[in-house]
Amino acid sequence: KEAAAYPNWVQAMNTEIEALRANNTWTEVDLPHGKKAISSKWVYKTKLKADGSLERYKARLVIRGNTQKEGIDYNETFSPVVKMTTIRTIIALAAARKWPLYQLDVNNAFLHGDLHEEVYMKMPEGILNPNNKVCKLQKSLYGLKQASRQWHSKLADFLKNQGYSQSKNDYSLFLKTSDQHMTMVAVYVDDILLTGSSTAEIQNLKQQLHASFGIKDLGHLHYFLGFEVCHLPDGISLTQRKFTQELLKSSGHLHAKPTATPLPLNCKLKADEGVPLSDPTVYRTYIGKLNFLSNTRPDIAFAVQTLSQFMQHPTSSHMAALEHLLKYISGTSGQSILLRGADSLKLTAYSDSDWASCPISRRSVTGYIDLLDKSPISWKSKKQSTIARSSAEAEYRAMA
Repeated sequence: KEAAAYPNWVQAMNTEIEALRANNTWTEVDLPHGKKAISSKWVYKTKLKADGSLERYKARLVIRGNTQKEGIDYNETFSPVVKMTTIRTIIALAAARKWPLYQLDVNNAFLHGDLHEEVYMKMPEGILNPNNKVCKLQKSLYGLKQASRQWHSKLADFLKNQGYSQSKNDYSLFLKTSDQHMTMVAVYVDDILLTGSSTAEIQNLKQQLHASFGIKDLGHLHYFLGFEVCHLPDGISLTQRKFTQELLKSSGHLHAKPTATPLPLNCKLKADEGVPLSDPTVYRTYIGKLNFLSNTRPDIAFAVQTLSQFMQHPTSSHMAALEHLLKYISGTSGQSILLRGADSLKLTAYSDSDWASCPISRRSVTGYIDLLDKSPISWKSKKQSTIARSSAEAEYRAMA
């Protein structure tokens, strides 16, 4: 009711309803006997650009999928998204080959998925309904448990019909190769990353996608999934500067005195050390955000892995180590990874292990990083699942 008083939000709601009707998302029918209609709600969001300025007002009609019953309203729900390693590899490949990188956004992506189940929805708020009709859904809708799966299936079928093959290593990566050219498409829900050696094929795919789904061509890649992409003379840099600033501001460490290392020297945290936190949610929230930040920061991977072990019962000593890490990030907030241009594409992997380093379980810690020529594309710090009886065994496990 508050939003309906503002012209910007009214226009955004009208745009959404027009898109739903143009897509034949539902038909208005009488509710059959024995069936139950699911309610819906409006969700409002102001979309911001990378610099924090307003991009547009967005209103989305969302069905309350939490009231769906398995086997009646939905069956399968799983839907893949592209792996972060795949994104970094594509950008590294584009930097090495001097390929252009484009970003596309699909308009009302979930609405394009075909619905196989019989689902009824109450008429949305703001639409006159004198005859007490309900909406029988023909297409998927945001909020449905199967919406993401149906959209990915629809897009995958479309790309296969265009001659693209689905990667068996990452089901959200699609490739089209010929004797002279290669084109790559990476899909993260409704965000599409597009690159390749053939400008004609890229333009053709854009036109076909727009004709079938309606897309926003966001031009050359600059901001993708929270990654800020900067095109430099010697390659492409990836950073999460905006996300880092927001993290430091919310934690109160924006102007904190920086530390030199991610964790204190010789830090050996134990589960029962310190006083239990009165509100462990804060600790868990920051660990989740730091996990996302480690997508462009290999230097904090070990620290985040160490702190993640105490999510169940965090204590004051764990919180002190977390604040130490936030101070380190405060002093290195401008750090980025550089995916370099290169003549060769040699894959190099480095691995290491810290034998029996966990003071509680005596399990070893694996660390590895993969480089495509000089570009870091994959890294991880992880506690090994079994106890190694020698340092050699721990090293072989890390290498494997």
